[in-house]
Amino acid sequence: QVQLVESGGALVQAGGSLRLSCAVSGRTLSDYVMGWFRQAPGKEREFVAAISRNGGNTLYADAVKGRFTISRDNAKNTVYLQMNSLEPEDTAVYYCAADRTTLTTVARREVNFYDYWGQGTQATVSS
Repeated sequence: QVQLVESGGALVQAGGSLRLSCAVSGRTLSDYVMGWFRQAPGKEREFVAAISRNGGNTLYADAVKGRFTISRDNAKNTVYLQMNSLEPEDTAVYYCAADRTTLTTVARREVNFYDYWGQGTQATVSS
């Protein structure tokens, strides 16, 4: 069983930056496709970014493309989400997700694809 723990959420002003981290334990990170999702109050959980097992393939939601960067350090069992040029619309609880796959180059955006989820970390962007 894999456990995911997010950290790095905070209150920042619009235009600022945050780096979220997702620490993975219980299994080897390199066996998992990883994703970041977010959920704002009253809204459904939505895809933010995903990264393949080997880190060579990434996907981004249109709303964050060019501002957010997903990365992974398999040696440290940690996945990151660097968020720049933050906007009030980015305010949400951010969740890390994982799914085990034999495919090394696949990254997926579907919520239902992922079997494992963290508890989330709150990011709030003030205007």
